[in-house]
Amino acid sequence: MFASLPPVTRALILINVGVFLLQQLVPGLLQAWFALWPLGAGFEPWQVLTYAFLHGSFMHIFFNMFALFMFGGALESYWGRQRFVAFYVASVVAAALTQLTVQVMAGAGEPVIGASGGVFGLLLGFAWYFPRQRIVLLFPPIPMPAWLFVTLYGALELFLGVTGAQASVAHFAHLGGMLGGAIMLLLWRAQDGSAPRRRGW
Repeated sequence: MFASLPPVTRALILINVGVFLLQQLVPGLLQAWFALWPLGAGFEPWQVLTYAFLHGSFMHIFFNMFALFMFGGALESYWGRQRFVAFYVASVVAAALTQLTVQVMAGAGEPVIGASGGVFGLLLGFAWYFPRQRIVLLFPPIPMPAWLFVTLYGALELFLGVTGAQASVAHFAHLGGMLGGAIMLLLWRAQDGSAPRRRGW
């Protein structure tokens, strides 16, 4: 099943897993250089992209790679490699910029790691192109159409971010990933006939 994934999705999963294994060999070293640090506290420009390849625990990378497996393959097959890469990178970078902005406004912050920003962008893209596709939650196993799942998930992230619940989770980065995805969808839509129409699965 993994071998049947489109090449970019498969490569992203393999790179993330490889980096995670390397993190176990040199704890803290990769995070010091490649995590997304707050502005003025170890921040470097390349971190707006590299943070998305680091993860803090097995469960962290498992759920991100599971989502990449579930939604990335379908979107890459639908868009093609070039568009998929552009969309994923835009989501990752937008998530980083959103998180940095929130940290500046709050006057505090911690380093951020994880592919969640890119994954949330993919969730939005999947819901846009396949709105009626049924998604079954892991916990609890409740089936719902993709558009409803993403809408509820986005609302939950906004609530948790505003209220400060789960302070160790970068909720605004997740929302930023969705924002980056939305910007790409609007740009493609503005290009005459270049953006595929939504499918009603």
